[in-house]
Amino acid sequence: MPTIGVLALQGDFREHCQRLRSIGVATREVRLPVHLDGLDGLVLPGGESTTIARLLQRFGLQEPLRERARAGFPLWGTCAGAILLGDAVPGLDRAPLGLLPIMVERNAYGRQIDSFETDLDVPALGAKPFHAVFIRAPRIASVGSGVEVLARHEGDPVIVRRGPLLATTFHPELTSDVRLHDYFMTECVGPAESAAKALPTLAGGSH
Repeated sequence: MPTIGVLALQGDFREHCQRLRSIGVATREVRLPVHLDGLDGLVLPGGESTTIARLLQRFGLQEPLRERARAGFPLWGTCAGAILLGDAVPGLDRAPLGLLPIMVERNAYGRQIDSFETDLDVPALGAKPFHAVFIRAPRIASVGSGVEVLARHEGDPVIVRRGPLLATTFHPELTSDVRLHDYFMTECVGPAESAAKALPTLAGGSH
């Protein structure tokens, strides 16, 4: 059985653990670099992106995550996690992980009161729309080389993938629909070894 880590420094990591366990995946809460050992992938949950970025540095997780991801380790960032995966994040006071060539605008839809829910067409998940919860959501303003857009909302990418790296600007863990968690397991974690061979090294990216 694969074991997926969920970064547990801040944010809604417990909900991701629950969704993964519901589809038969073992989980581990990750707070220190040693917690990464033996994992088959990691989820970076939603929360407060500035806080999580600071804590990644404080607990020595930033460089180990970069090194593993560049070697093909599957990562999935949701909301704040998507921000941290990007290589260009205006206004973030700490460097993001810089693993996906995307430009991400924080809190692009407004404050907490401007949060919303909507149905998304996601062909990779089948014909049934995916009900998405956007909470102080970021906006992917542009994507670079090799990034596949799996879904859009009003023209903006909201689900993107590059090899074993997946990013969603909303909170899939806050609904009972586990199709995105299953997609991460089957399409990113399952073929991670072959995906790693095809994943080019990110050197700045173009947007």
